[in-house]
Amino acid sequence: MNIVKTYFLTLSSLLKKHLLILGVALFVPIQNNAQQNVKDSLKEQLHIKRSQPRFTTKDTLYIDLINALGNEMRFYNSDSLFKLSNQALELSKSSDYKLGENKALLGLGDYYSDKGAHKKGITYYKKALSLGKTTKNQELILKSQNNLAGEYGYKGDYAKALIGYLEGIDLAKAYGDSLMLSVMSENIANLYISQKDYVQALEFYKIVKKINQEIGNEIYSAETMSNIASLYADMGQLDYAMYNVNSSITVFEKLEIMDWLAFAYQVKGKTYLKENKFKWAIYWYSQSEMLHKNLDDDRGRIDLLNGMAEAYFGLKQDDISERYALEAFEVSDKLQFMEGKQKCAKTLYKIHKNKKNFAASLEYHELYQRLSDSLSSNENKKSLTLLETKMEHQKQKQDLIEVNRKQLAQQRNYVNAALAILLIFVVITFLVRRSEKIQKNLNTELKGKTTDLEKSEQELRDINRTKDKLFSIIGHDLRGPIGAFQGLLKLFKEGDISQSEFMEYIPKLRHDIDHISFTLNNLLTWGHTQMNGAVTKPSVVGLESIVKDNIHLLSEIAQNKSIKLVSQIPTNTLVWSDSDQIDIVIRNLISNALKFTPKNGMVTISAQEKGQYWQVSIRDTGIGMDAKTIERIFALNSNHTTYGTNNEKGTGLGLSLCKEMVEKNGGSIWAESLLRKGSTFHFTVPRAKKSYRKTG
Repeated sequence: MNIVKTYFLTLSSLLKKHLLILGVALFVPIQNNAQQNVKDSLKEQLHIKRSQPRFTTKDTLYIDLINALGNEMRFYNSDSLFKLSNQALELSKSSDYKLGENKALLGLGDYYSDKGAHKKGITYYKKALSLGKTTKNQELILKSQNNLAGEYGYKGDYAKALIGYLEGIDLAKAYGDSLMLSVMSENIANLYISQKDYVQALEFYKIVKKINQEIGNEIYSAETMSNIASLYADMGQLDYAMYNVNSSITVFEKLEIMDWLAFAYQVKGKTYLKENKFKWAIYWYSQSEMLHKNLDDDRGRIDLLNGMAEAYFGLKQDDISERYALEAFEVSDKLQFMEGKQKCAKTLYKIHKNKKNFAASLEYHELYQRLSDSLSSNENKKSLTLLETKMEHQKQKQDLIEVNRKQLAQQRNYVNAALAILLIFVVITFLVRRSEKIQKNLNTELKGKTTDLEKSEQELRDINRTKDKLFSIIGHDLRGPIGAFQGLLKLFKEGDISQSEFMEYIPKLRHDIDHISFTLNNLLTWGHTQMNGAVTKPSVVGLESIVKDNIHLLSEIAQNKSIKLVSQIPTNTLVWSDSDQIDIVIRNLISNALKFTPKNGMVTISAQEKGQYWQVSIRDTGIGMDAKTIERIFALNSNHTTYGTNNEKGTGLGLSLCKEMVEKNGGSIWAESLLRKGSTFHFTVPRAKKSYRKTG
């Protein structure tokens, strides 16, 4: 059976579907280096089965071979997938073969999904999931859950998509299925990519890469690297993109995995397009286009066609660019893919403008604007929708646990009552003793319920306090910059300011957007720790590499203010901590130091051994703080906010988040400062020892 990783199509990136062969039939010889051999082998085995003297269509192995062949034909001839899946469904029903029926329903769901018929795709995936639960087939339950969530994503219902993936992850953990845990974690990463939240997406990809390393399959790792390369290309980190895509291409070419190779060539073309190397972009897009001639994958062609259109437009070959853009528009329209149509409309608008065909240019520009407004409206809602959906999912889980607890308590009461009645007829004295014991149990249970109630009340107060703080930050620190941006755009649109005046605001706008991005990242991380309780997973971590990565990440901000960033971390500075949490602490402290340091200043990061700990210090030559400010910056539920030397705005979350994560890792954090001299933030973290490594 094929397990399909479902991803979302975005304007800037087309993320490929994973096709992972698990081996359906015992006698299907899978040859990784030739996908055509797989199809030929399946066809040969079907021919052998039909030619046997006592052949019957109710043979379950024969039905499995039909389903397997249909899945292999999915990206080569979708009509064959439809025909074979229907055939397998009819034979399975006539044979009462539930497993074959389940696989056939999944095949039909895949067919309608690829055709953009979301309603039918969802219908068949729901039937497959229901049947999988009836037969208790864990593998098919997980695949149905994943595909159903993915189809909701294609439809644009991100709330249902996220709930589906979260439920699937819970099931994968319960079943101990590392592969599907990787699949669904990667799909959640791509939910964040769909809303351009690349930082959160990379966090999930770190999880996926760790799981893939544990699985140890080079094909799975190569597929993930292809998607990461596409993400890096969208982020503008083109060196990382090229490294990952070249690594994946090596695997796909060696094993002749043509559908994935077509996608990898396409990502390489997109990377060159981002560098404005149009000829090289066309070369690699053309390699992908040649492979697509033998594939039946309309979704996979949309970004390819749009990329070809942009590359030829860059070479001023407008006629060829128009042909590719119109073809992409036609496929996007067939699949009801708004973001694909938006990108085509933008290219066609520019082409007709060059040709001085102003009527057509205006028509495509208006279409592009309508689609952009619609998508922008959706984008504004996605982040909060994801957060609210996750909270709702956690609440549903807690409600289910509470219901089960009450049912168990009720069952215990029934048992106790039955025993009490039985004991009445045995001996009166035993009844008295039993009654005393029951009373004692009831008192204990009452105390437990009282404790649980108090705990629930405290959790509710914490959630309300967290909610109030979230909306306070959103209303105070995000709505202002966004409102200013909207007002400026309105002035420009209505002609109250000229283009040159508008361009003068661009640096300020970029600064505001950077602030919003950093704020959202801290907000999501803090919200996660407050609402779900972040789990600290310590391991041996090299402090030097974490500091180096964050210096690289924040170097542009330092350069803009002519601030010198210096790391004095000794080599082999190993600590015992959660790498992700310490990374967030260091990033926030360096960012704060840059924010409050004037131009031509210096920020220094150092570390000293202090007994069983490393003491890490971030020192700046900034404006400093008075004693009152130092007392309240780490206070619980503090929302203290100060503007930086260039009027940079913060959320007040950073230092409280740092304090929480340092303490979770067994350390402490404090600050020293003198006004107009600068500040130094210190925190401690346990040193790595041999005993730690053995425990890990």
